[in-house]
Amino acid sequence: MASNANTQNNNKGQRINENIRVREVRLIDDEGNQMGIVPTLEALKLAKEKELDLVEVSPNANPPVCKILDYGKYRFEQEKKLRDSKKNQKVLKLKEIRMQPKIGSGDLDTKAKHIQEFLDEGDKVKITIRFRGRELAHTELGYDVMDEVLKRLTSAYNVDKQAQMDGRNMSMTISAKAAK
Repeated sequence: MASNANTQNNNKGQRINENIRVREVRLIDDEGNQMGIVPTLEALKLAKEKELDLVEVSPNANPPVCKILDYGKYRFEQEKKLRDSKKNQKVLKLKEIRMQPKIGSGDLDTKAKHIQEFLDEGDKVKITIRFRGRELAHTELGYDVMDEVLKRLTSAYNVDKQAQMDGRNMSMTISAKAAK
């Protein structure tokens, strides 16, 4: 047998060799040829003759589909595919930019530039304005600052959550518009 764990189930619940407990299986040989429906004992015998493993690749089919192959190599290929698919996934991050309602024009430019960079990287951005002391009586200044930030952004964006007050803070969440 090619597999050193020839009678064990792997962690994905795939059955191999003697753990396949059905009477007959749809068999695919080591060259990829359809052998048809074969008794399980005969399929096991064929796999042993070729010094390979009988692996159940589609257990929900009726009868289950089994392949004759080198199980260690098969498992390595499956793990490699999984690693590659994980590598291509983009993890969405939420970045936060904080400011005050009495922010200067230059600082506002800098903050808008940072927000633009985050959006270009594909991240979501939460824009937060902190109100301190008597500033809380003039929340309309916060809405003006939010509007000014949005005017200074150069690329397309979606407003995921409109600007709204949350205690002493006003926040809004935006994300980059998906390219078609």
